[in-house]
Amino acid sequence: ERAKAPLTEVTIASANGRHVFRVEVADTPEKQQRGLMYRTDIPKDGGMLFAPYPPDGGGPREASFWMKNTPSPLDIIFIRPDGTIARIAENTVPFSEAQVPSGEPVSAVLELNGGRSAELGIAEGDKVSWNK
Repeated sequence: ERAKAPLTEVTIASANGRHVFRVEVADTPEKQQRGLMYRTDIPKDGGMLFAPYPPDGGGPREASFWMKNTPSPLDIIFIRPDGTIARIAENTVPFSEAQVPSGEPVSAVLELNGGRSAELGIAEGDKVSWNK
């Protein structure tokens, strides 16, 4: 059993209010590479924040994620440098090796349980904030 990453609070401000998640932070290349692989125990309002993305300090860039070795469907939320949501890839397919692209340069990525974005009314353009 690997040690859990430290948790941070992420808030998404949507048209219908604020949604708060307590997520693990992946802030190193190793953590970002592993992400939520092999995990089936993601809390309902949990997930993982990849910030900064990428972790090398090179600044925002296009991201591409995949679901290899990931047994749980996820919503992958790509976040612009200004904190707004660029794209939501909803209910990604477990174990798929298909690339899930951000479509534009991003500075953070948030993974939530699959379906949570639609359930809560989270949409592209919503503002995401967290303790940096």
